[in-house]
Amino acid sequence: MIPRKSLTFGIRYTDMLTRPALALRCILPAMAILLLACPFGQATAACSDPPGKGVIWIACDKQGIDLRGQDLRGAVLSRSNFSNADLRRTKLSRSDFSFANLAHARLDHARLDRARFLSANLNGASLNSAYLYKADFSRAQLSGATLDKANLSAALLYQTNLNKASLRQALLRHSNLSQAVLDDANLSGSDLSQANLEQASLENARLDHAILHGAKLANSSLLSASFKDADLSEANLVDAALDDTVLEGARLDKAQWIDRRRCREDSVGQCR
Repeated sequence: MIPRKSLTFGIRYTDMLTRPALALRCILPAMAILLLACPFGQATAACSDPPGKGVIWIACDKQGIDLRGQDLRGAVLSRSNFSNADLRRTKLSRSDFSFANLAHARLDHARLDRARFLSANLNGASLNSAYLYKADFSRAQLSGATLDKANLSAALLYQTNLNKASLRQALLRHSNLSQAVLDDANLSGSDLSQANLEQASLENARLDHAILHGAKLANSSLLSASFKDADLSEANLVDAALDDTVLEGARLDKAQWIDRRRCREDSVGQCR
């Protein structure tokens, strides 16, 4: 039994019972001392932690690692080195690869919906048939990357470098590619319906048989690009640069031309 006259930090026991706020003032400092005395090493993420959902690998060297088929959903992998890594068919939904190095990594058929690749290096990476719905590639480097048949619907690719990238038959509906660099890229057969390509550079790009219905191409550079048999109906081409652009067989129904004219419904190959 605790004596009624005992003292805690100079406060009587009876005072602590009748004045809860005063009791907290006495107990909290003692709790803080105990917390400071406890080691925090066990709560700190380490690069040696095994792969798994929500794993935290920040600034880790995972070059060439084989993570095929692993479940890394929600993982924090920013600033880590995954160059030449094998991530085929890996579950990486909502993972964070911001500022990471994924040069020449293999991510074919990987599930990467809502993943973040802000300013990441994916030069030469392979993402064929990857699921990238609403993924964020803002300012990322994907020069020479292959994304054939990848699903990039509603993805954010603002100021992304896709120079010489391959996106054949890729799904890019409602994606944001404003100010992106797609020079010499191959987007043949891709679906860019309602995509935002304003101020983007697509010089020498191939978009044969591509679907760009309702796409925004205002102020874009389309010099020497090829749109053979492409669907540009209702697209916005105001102030776009079209020198040497190939439009043979391209549908331009109701498209808004570079001079702001609205093309007739039967416009094919040229705005009428």
